[in-house]
Amino acid sequence: MTNNAEAPPKGVAERTTRDLAKAAISGWLGTAMEFMDFQLYSLAAAIVFNKIFFPDVSPAIGLIAAMATYGVGYVARLAGAIVFGRMGDRIGRKKVLFITITMMGASTTLIGVLPTYAAIGILAPILLVALRLIQGFGAGAEIAGATTMLVEYAPTPRRGLVASLVCLGTNSGTLAASALWALLLGVLSDEQLLSWGWRLPFLLSFVLMIFAVWLRRNLKESPVFEERPDIVDGVALSRDELEAVAQEKPESVLEAGLRQRKGTAFLVALGLRFGQAGNSGLVQTFLVGYIATTLMVDRSIATDAIVYGSLLGFATIPVVGWLGDRFGRRPIYFALTALTMVFAFPMLLMVTSGNNAGLLLAMVIGLNIGVLGLFALESVTMAELFGSRTRFTQLALAKEIGGIAATAVGPLLAATFTAMTGSWWPIAAMLIVYSLITLISAALAPETRGRDLVRLEDAL
Repeated sequence: MTNNAEAPPKGVAERTTRDLAKAAISGWLGTAMEFMDFQLYSLAAAIVFNKIFFPDVSPAIGLIAAMATYGVGYVARLAGAIVFGRMGDRIGRKKVLFITITMMGASTTLIGVLPTYAAIGILAPILLVALRLIQGFGAGAEIAGATTMLVEYAPTPRRGLVASLVCLGTNSGTLAASALWALLLGVLSDEQLLSWGWRLPFLLSFVLMIFAVWLRRNLKESPVFEERPDIVDGVALSRDELEAVAQEKPESVLEAGLRQRKGTAFLVALGLRFGQAGNSGLVQTFLVGYIATTLMVDRSIATDAIVYGSLLGFATIPVVGWLGDRFGRRPIYFALTALTMVFAFPMLLMVTSGNNAGLLLAMVIGLNIGVLGLFALESVTMAELFGSRTRFTQLALAKEIGGIAATAVGPLLAATFTAMTGSWWPIAAMLIVYSLITLISAALAPETRGRDLVRLEDAL
């Protein structure tokens, strides 16, 4: 390698308020699409897909098969996190985010035009699984990429607030998908729903995709990516090239990036993610079923609580982001996790009290403190923990591995423990354990507020 392979000195990549607004809308919209697509699919899998794509088996087996097609998307998400994460660190955030939004939107739209089992037989569920895999493959890097882009765009003093906007996309997408299905179930007969009505939510997502693709096509690259000292002509230097430059200039920032310890920041980030995702699985998934099947309370009470809690989240999320900017990431982590641990047993007492108002209030508070509040803080903190050379990859993997592990294991363990004990206390205990994992991880992490995101090495 010749001497001119070293990146030339770079000035600050300036971005206007308009550029920041585009990045913010793009991040919010992409995350909204991700969660809307997955929620559309999960509801369809639970309501109609067993009858449309698996009609020749018993209803129970059909439901299992339909939910299995939902599950394969999570396998694809992990693969997408690896492939697109590395690509985003190598060639830029913008290019990858354009690809992921297109993959997600196109696959979701195509589900809406799939022939049914009655039309083409076994090929119908095969095509459904294929589109689900494509959808998940793109989604695996979407929220990490959107978070990385927005964190790297944001002014340092308002980084937490700006980055929290990505989290609002989760509420927007979930609520939009739920509202669409609620409308269809309310106005269409079963025959209409099964013949053509189920296609409408998937087809309507095409409009959102077109706007999102246009927006990302016109979005400028992350200023941090452009300022990275290991970027030459828009592409990251390989490790061999970095080592050659480091030998020529041993005290360079490139050499510092090569010398750092590997894995410590990732494990801390994994702990931050694991606790938040575990709380989410318990509050948003397990408790809804527990309330309906074990407590024999009308399921609509629990689902209404999730809707109200998500609506309140539109205020909670930016407030937590602002507090992180004002007081630092670690103090807010300590406060939120401690509050969740203290509230765990009172929350379950309220849920099991037989008072519907108390149940609703408990779930709304628990969702906002232990799930959405931590999610808002997680986005910026995890991104700040990683160096710019591997930020996209590590963030995507930490989110996907932590999320899949916690949400896959948590509800199953909760169901087992509550069945064994015949009581609700294991749910509260698990909330405390999950929150403790996040608390310990936050204690091990350095304070990352104001960190220089152009640095190649991790924060620890």
